[in-house]
Amino acid sequence: MPLFNLCLSKMESGRKGWVYGWLFYTVCALSLFAAEVTGQIRYSIPEEMSVGSIVGNIASDLGLETKRLISGKARVFSAESSEYIGLDKENGHLIMKNKIDREELCGEIEACSVSFDVILDNPMELYRVTVDIQDINDNSPAFQKSKIELEISELAVPGARFVLESAIDPDVGVNTLQKYTLHPTDHFKLNIHSGGGLSKNVEMILHSPLDREKETHHNLILTAFDGGKPQRSATVKINIIIIDVNDNAPVFSQSSYKASVVENAAKGTVVTTVSATDADESSHNIQYYFEHATSTIKALFSINADSGKVTVIGDVDYEKNKQFTVNVKAKDHGGLTDSSDIIIDVIDVNDNIPKITLMSFSTAVSEDAAPGTVIAMLNVQDLDSGVNSKISFSIDLNSPFKMVSSLTNYYNLVTDSELDREQIAEYNVTITAVDAGDPPLSSKDILKLKISDVNDHAPQFEQESYNAFISENNPPSTTIISVKAEDMDWGPNAKMSYFLIDGDLNGSPLTSYISINSETGVIYAEKSFDYEQIKSFKIKVKAQDGGSPPLSNNVTLNIFIQDQNDNAPQVLYPVQTGGSVVAEIVPRSADVGYLVTKVVAVDVDSGQNAWLSYKLQKATDRALFEVGLQNGEIRTVRQVTDKDAVKQKLTVVVEDNGQPSRSAVVTINVAVADNFPEVLSEFTDSTHDKEYNNDLTFYLILALAVVSLLFIVSIIAIVSVKIYRWRQNKLFYKSGANLPVIPYYPPVYADGTLQQVYNYEMCGTTDSRMSDVKFVRPYSQNTLLSQSCLGTVQREKQEQENNDINSEQKPPNPDWRFPPNQRPGPSGAGVRPDEAGAGAGVIAGTGPWPNPPTEAEQLQALMAAANASEATATLGPRYNLQYGQDYRQNVYIPGSTATLTPNPQQQVPQQALPPPQALPPAEAPKAAQTPASKKKPTKKDKK
Repeated sequence: MPLFNLCLSKMESGRKGWVYGWLFYTVCALSLFAAEVTGQIRYSIPEEMSVGSIVGNIASDLGLETKRLISGKARVFSAESSEYIGLDKENGHLIMKNKIDREELCGEIEACSVSFDVILDNPMELYRVTVDIQDINDNSPAFQKSKIELEISELAVPGARFVLESAIDPDVGVNTLQKYTLHPTDHFKLNIHSGGGLSKNVEMILHSPLDREKETHHNLILTAFDGGKPQRSATVKINIIIIDVNDNAPVFSQSSYKASVVENAAKGTVVTTVSATDADESSHNIQYYFEHATSTIKALFSINADSGKVTVIGDVDYEKNKQFTVNVKAKDHGGLTDSSDIIIDVIDVNDNIPKITLMSFSTAVSEDAAPGTVIAMLNVQDLDSGVNSKISFSIDLNSPFKMVSSLTNYYNLVTDSELDREQIAEYNVTITAVDAGDPPLSSKDILKLKISDVNDHAPQFEQESYNAFISENNPPSTTIISVKAEDMDWGPNAKMSYFLIDGDLNGSPLTSYISINSETGVIYAEKSFDYEQIKSFKIKVKAQDGGSPPLSNNVTLNIFIQDQNDNAPQVLYPVQTGGSVVAEIVPRSADVGYLVTKVVAVDVDSGQNAWLSYKLQKATDRALFEVGLQNGEIRTVRQVTDKDAVKQKLTVVVEDNGQPSRSAVVTINVAVADNFPEVLSEFTDSTHDKEYNNDLTFYLILALAVVSLLFIVSIIAIVSVKIYRWRQNKLFYKSGANLPVIPYYPPVYADGTLQQVYNYEMCGTTDSRMSDVKFVRPYSQNTLLSQSCLGTVQREKQEQENNDINSEQKPPNPDWRFPPNQRPGPSGAGVRPDEAGAGAGVIAGTGPWPNPPTEAEQLQALMAAANASEATATLGPRYNLQYGQDYRQNVYIPGSTATLTPNPQQQVPQQALPPPQALPPAEAPKAAQTPASKKKPTKKDKK
């Protein structure tokens, strides 16, 4: 291939507007003996270019198209750990990925460059790119100290030299340190000369004698300038102290020292020894030290200040630094100094194993690949030098592969014989790289290679054809059917994709009706189908594998639309009109089965959804007409009579046989008359009747609304009254809940009789606390009850009067023991009204006293006395008859078998309870009303 050079230059301006560098590159392409095309290209860029800046268009410079970079998966490979430049495959540009600091990358070396490789696949190509980094003036000179202290003897003769600390500028070339200036220059001037290395030594020469008696100190300013644009500078103050004697400076034995050290040398290893002599008698006080030592030198080497021995204190690595230049100074006690350079060479040892980098690898290769097919491209790097970096390759024996060298440090793994996937489907290729060092070092890498299948089988459907059914009015995206095909190939060759073969249906493409999932083969409906428009159609589905070239197969799919009952019947006859009245005339002499008319209807559905049936919506017991269930014919079912109305209105319902069924309604006016004028008058009057009926309906609705309103108002009033009374009753109920119950025990007399008879009449409600009580006073034997004096009071008044009556209570009347015929007064007489307060003395909760007991009641009282004695023994204190007379048998409580017993141990007497095993007390008998109790009160009774 012919050699060509391409040179471009580019001027870029910095942020301050000055030109800081030229962009220069040279493109070189060389033809190689190997099958891959290889070239070399060189660019030149300034340092500190921003990230994303374009270095150059490698596509155009190499004569490549951008699509070749994309298809070949072009990429950048750098043997160094840092990657400064990247590749934009779409535009073919080399762009900055990281900023490049030339001083950090190359240090004091003026020729600085970065090399990397651009690799392409299919076919594999390799291009080596070298980018030269041009220095820009981005660093100012700097002194290590801000102030220099010098001691000079006043006997120093003119022409004496004093070495000053020089400034440091990391830049190179014209941008580095160029000149120095000194101010003032009354006694001293500058002399600059190059040292053994790249540094410049600055000397201050005395040109006029010093007089310590006149000036003991001299203050000078030393300024260092570089050659960049704009120019940068640095200053340092020099303080000179004038002393006596010491007029000879130390002198090194050599102007430059050369030494070598083996990499990985042990700490403490002596590299070299420097020495200087002084003509003065104090030459043994010379001190040695490094001047302008970088951080790397300080970390690796040290010098003994007294002996001048340079020793190793860190890990020396040949791969990082191949040579060191150290500036050393000797200083006597008088401040006179001398300087020299030490050049230290690092000797390489075989301490790095070969590094195998897989640049490109095809994890799978076709079984029909021809011998010599490139499978992988490898790069081998050994950071050692000389024979230690020579590398040889080896692979497994009896494998159908071999290694072929393409470029320096690049090797290709190619097929050596034919492959057969059916015999071996996968290979594990072990690659071993060995260097020529002593002892040799090696590294291994295992490549896992799969043999891919060849696409030689077409897909096969599970069925020769498919039939699918879908109901009409389906929602969009409804699944119709799923088709599936299989491929005997493996991997991507067996991956199925399903497609619809283009076609039309009713002038529209098939894709507007159905769609298919290309991965699963599920067929969906894109729109809702209408059976009345499309009943069935055919489509073809293609199954295609993922091979190259792809293989495919087709299958036919028959899709049938199923009808649904989505259309209601349509009545064709009789035609319904909005304004005019159309009637069918039936003569009164019509026979049974007379054909009045025929309802004609159709249904656009099919099958049983289109089967129509007819029926009358309203039919009375004396129906005159009937409709045919299947044919819709309206006929008379009996003879017409005089009672039949002239105007007949028939409502016919037409219903289909679908699920659910749909229907239509048609109204037919039938006139039963023999002549047309009669029919005309009937239908003409119907308009007036309709207006009358409308007015009547309005008044009926108005009356119903008024009655409903009155009814609602009444219900609200009744409910309000009930709620008010309920709240009042609840208030009284709460007020009487905690009233004390004070039972009263009548006194017991020795003769066993009661002085007075108490008769109460209670008018009770469901809530006894709200009851009104009719009460009277106790009466004697010769006192008659006056009914006119009966009174009714509320609970509060009754409690007040009861308290008054308790103070004047009288003993009960003994007449209760006599039978009714021996008792004075009429039978059933009540107590006197003036003794009504006696009611407060009764036992609370026992109810009113009944009328005088009969003989049977007296006998019952005697039986109850015996039971009461047992109850008293259980519930109350036991009374001994020898201490007092027992009067319990003299107390009678109507309707109860218990007697009352006072308890002397309690302050409030309580009612005696029935015995535990006694039967429930019988209900107190109601007092029988006598004629005297029923008659109305007279004026005399009221008095």
